Amino acid sequence: MKNSDSGARAGALEVREEQDPLLHRLMPSPDPAARFFWMSGADGRLRIEQCDACEYLVHPPSGHCPRCGGDRCTPRPVSGRGTIHSYTVNYQQWFVGQPPYIIVIIDLDEQAGLRLTSNLLDCAPDDVFVGMRVSVRFLARHGVWYPVFVPSQAMESDSA
Repeated sequence: MKNSDSGARAGALEVREEQDPLLHRLMPSPDPAARFFWMSGADGRLRIEQCDACEYLVHPPSGHCPRCGGDRCTPRPVSGRGTIHSYTVNYQQWFVGQPPYIIVIIDLDEQAGLRLTSNLLDCAPDDVFVGMRVSVRFLARHGVWYPVFVPSQAMESDSA
């Protein structure tokens, strides 16, 4: 897989369905305020809501700013790069043959405390660690683009 514009479109690489450890992934509940988030991967860019008044980044989307109290927020593209803040490996099989999968909390680079919960792919459970650098990719399924993460070195080798 190639990524032609790794700076502006860090997450333009699409994850193939067979790479998803959650083959029976449920669709997110319809929420007009979060629709932009689930559709962002269509152009390969992760978007997070930003307060129009103070520029504070807000996730999950809420339409208001917890920092200044502003009530106007606009989706903004972010780099899609970050660091693993915490993780767990799930060994519980929810369907027959499901491999263990990694659930991560990512500290996004743009702002201290800006976190996103997702899955880590292209990494063995024994190789994940707190502080690991990661980059976003997207898994397209039933009209939604799920952001997932891969170790940054995996992203670099794909774009070489």
